[in-house]
Amino acid sequence: MNTAFAQSGTMVKVNTFIRSVYNWMTIGLVLTGFTSYFVSRSPALLQVFHGNPIMPIVLFIGLIVLCGYLSARIQKMQATTATGLYVALTVAYGLILTPIFLIYTAASIVSTFFICAATFGAASVYGMVTKKDLTGMAQFLMMGLIGLIIAMVVNIFIGSTMMQTIISCIAVIIFTGLTAYDTQKLKNMAVTLPDNATGGMVRKGAIMGALSLYLDFMGLFIHLLHLLGVARD
Repeated sequence: MNTAFAQSGTMVKVNTFIRSVYNWMTIGLVLTGFTSYFVSRSPALLQVFHGNPIMPIVLFIGLIVLCGYLSARIQKMQATTATGLYVALTVAYGLILTPIFLIYTAASIVSTFFICAATFGAASVYGMVTKKDLTGMAQFLMMGLIGLIIAMVVNIFIGSTMMQTIISCIAVIIFTGLTAYDTQKLKNMAVTLPDNATGGMVRKGAIMGALSLYLDFMGLFIHLLHLLGVARD
């Protein structure tokens, strides 16, 4: 009886934490999508953020800095600060992605989003239910991700369409695998979360988990869009 009660309590704790993670991830995706669409509809804002070729680079560097700072310092900051940085990061990502609304048709963006959501959801469910330890797979995927980044940088100078297509195909596999691993990692984190954890501690853990899944989702979406998106006339 006590064992069953303990297992039931653990499941409730895990489900509550994972639900919080997904809520924060959803908030991030909504903020990113709204920011991208809103800026794409404003000629003045487009000129500010994309009229100068330096601005996208500044935004990208700012995004990397925010990601690194939040990941490294989240345990030492207030939950409200972590929340604010997460919101700022998702808005910055939205500013960077604004051109997709100018390059691709709205219908192909929407359809790709739902395909991405289905793929992400399936990978996440697998990460939740599988008994297999995915750590080894994650190490392999991280090495692949590093190689992918190098290939993307090289292709900036080469400008090969075929190479970009190959990169996107590999990226879809990598981010799908990382989604499963990150979900499993969050499930394990929830199991080991202290029963006396404060609300701020739980929220920071949820935001950190949301950030990892958000980045997986966005990586998957961007590369699926490259493969499936229909260019505007």
